[in-house]
Amino acid sequence: MGISALTPPTRPDDVIETVLEFPDNRLLIELCGEYDRNLAQIEHQTGVHVLRRGNRLAVIGDKACRDQAAAVLRGLYAKLEAGKHISAGDIDGTIRMGQVTPREEQIEMFSGGVELRTRRKGVEPRTEAQKAYVANLFANELGFGIGPAGTGKTYLAVAVGVTMFISGAVEKIILSRPAVEAGERLGFLPGDMKEKVDPYMQPLYDALNDFLPAKQVEKLILEKRIEIAPLAFMRGRTLSNAFIVLDEAQNATSMQMKMFLTRLGEGSRMVITGDRTQVDLPRGTASGLAEAERILKGVKGVTFNYFTSKDVVRHPLVGRIIEAYEADEASA
Repeated sequence: MGISALTPPTRPDDVIETVLEFPDNRLLIELCGEYDRNLAQIEHQTGVHVLRRGNRLAVIGDKACRDQAAAVLRGLYAKLEAGKHISAGDIDGTIRMGQVTPREEQIEMFSGGVELRTRRKGVEPRTEAQKAYVANLFANELGFGIGPAGTGKTYLAVAVGVTMFISGAVEKIILSRPAVEAGERLGFLPGDMKEKVDPYMQPLYDALNDFLPAKQVEKLILEKRIEIAPLAFMRGRTLSNAFIVLDEAQNATSMQMKMFLTRLGEGSRMVITGDRTQVDLPRGTASGLAEAERILKGVKGVTFNYFTSKDVVRHPLVGRIIEAYEADEASA
């Protein structure tokens, strides 16, 4: 049943409606989504009812929920006015950020937002933490992105790298990860060295293929203008004129982290991403990410950006899972 067919329930005194008017009917249709699915998502996540009345939306519920849903609808409409598109992830992120922003500020925010242009698509940071992260990656030679899974740390870093590569700001992209098994022994893998390590590197290939045509990725890898390699392969090198990403850095040892950080050469940018809650190192082995965070705080040219469950851009349930684990750890 569509949203427009909903009949408002019998309402107590504190349950009233807020009526929002949207002058552009085309944008209103996009705001509502196919079969009003966007409105249904907002209803489900904020606990309100939304009724369509011409070019108006009536938001029905208690005051707190009503104000939240109205702010989300205004914010998403402002994004559409700025020429952007909205997805289920945008809706969930806007709700979880919990920001009630005046309409003029919303339009300015979405029209003046950061958008990364790659060969395949544009990429726009969705949360304030993501925007600050991207800005720091452009402005500084070494940046850390620390936070839970699904917050866009690696994805945005690769997007910035591709953007800088396309513009000629760097000559190559180097992506690396520690080849550490996540809690299970995989045994001796068949094949040559590339076939052995590629399963560990697959998330990096996935990100690249989102931003560049597959054939171009293959060609650039053959030309060594894009390198995807385990952390251990970085020893002894000087990485100049490159955009360098170390992913899953919580699984680097202290010695590996120091080795990797000192590979930085002239004209290069380096990004270190990791999640302190997902360390797969052997028991008793210190994480190089935690040590680097402690030692490099306050060093000029080094920035740290932190993400929380509010920045998760995967399935909305991922954010709730992270919050549940955090609450459990806090109560332990």
